[in-house]
Amino acid sequence: MAFDFKKEYKEFYLPPSRPEIVTIPSFNFIAVRGKGNPNESDGEYSKALNRLYGIAYTIKMSKKGSRQIKGYFDYVVPPLEGFWWQDGTDGVDYTRKESFNWISIIRLPDFVTKEDFDWAVSEASRKKKDDFSNVEFLTIEEGLCVQCMHIGPYDDEPATVDRMHAFAEEQGYEPDFSDRRLHHEIYLSDPRKIDPEKMKTVIRHPVRKR
Repeated sequence: MAFDFKKEYKEFYLPPSRPEIVTIPSFNFIAVRGKGNPNESDGEYSKALNRLYGIAYTIKMSKKGSRQIKGYFDYVVPPLEGFWWQDGTDGVDYTRKESFNWISIIRLPDFVTKEDFDWAVSEASRKKKDDFSNVEFLTIEEGLCVQCMHIGPYDDEPATVDRMHAFAEEQGYEPDFSDRRLHHEIYLSDPRKIDPEKMKTVIRHPVRKR
């Protein structure tokens, strides 16, 4: 059976629908940076996702090609994630989607080295005849955070965020946003295939002891 990150690391991907304090270790990711409204048809965000998944599946399917990655094991491609921010704003303002900055990411299995990643970029560029030069190998250690499972549409997230911040304050923590510590979302549902009221999204915010 293929290794499923969501099931094996439930503390990171399947938190409860009540806020909790967690410490997130360092992971490696496929990453693409961009700006603008993610809902724009054929916009920068949708193109970024195509490139992310292009690399993710090139690595996953390497077992069927000439590249034998050391330590490879079969796995389910982890869920899409995203870091979001707006200049001059702590957290995010959902009413100004056009001003979003974002880093879209997909977690890499630990056996993938930078050399393997560079091979995947070259291989995807050759096979798909597309420019993957803006795709990065990115290491992120989030550290101390408050997180919660949000159930419902993306535009309803502010209510969940308010609950997270109230809980963190009760526990003696305060927000710790910076240019390296950002609003983080993990997408567990495909909005094209599910009722918006049932969508599941992990929301994670950086905190520090007050």
